[in-house]
Amino acid sequence: MRSNVSLRRTAGIVLIVVAVSAVSGCSWFHKPNKLYAGDAQSRPLEVPPDLDLPRTDAAVQVPGAAVTASGSPTTAPTPALGFQVTGSRDEAFNRVGDALAQVEGLTIASRAQLLGAYDVSYMGSNFLVRVSAVEGGAYVSAVDPRGTAVTGEGPTKLIGALKTALSGQ
Repeated sequence: MRSNVSLRRTAGIVLIVVAVSAVSGCSWFHKPNKLYAGDAQSRPLEVPPDLDLPRTDAAVQVPGAAVTASGSPTTAPTPALGFQVTGSRDEAFNRVGDALAQVEGLTIASRAQLLGAYDVSYMGSNFLVRVSAVEGGAYVSAVDPRGTAVTGEGPTKLIGALKTALSGQ
């Protein structure tokens, strides 16, 4: 009777060890991963897709475009719709704010004095009125959030009204 108990116990332990090793990832029971099989020297070299193409940035020159130091063409920025005023940028920013408050139908969504910009909505157009420091004063312009010049009836009319209001001060 005693030999039956120890034989069952030994068989149970062996069965548990085999089950645990099969589940735990023992290499005897799994195939090797073919991607990582072998040493690094035998695997083929992979080139990133952007490095195997020739440079094409200088292939087509756009007429009237400037070229940066790296050789890539850049188009000249569109001049902003604006005008110059005398005084510092902060003084001009405050005067522009006072003038904007007098414009009927204009809504100021936000103002950022550190950036020198008013986010406005006028005549169905949303744009920025930016006040920048320039030599001899400040430059007031109408730009989109990316900083490029805006066109249209609303911005043109507002810049004209601001120019008239600020030229008398």
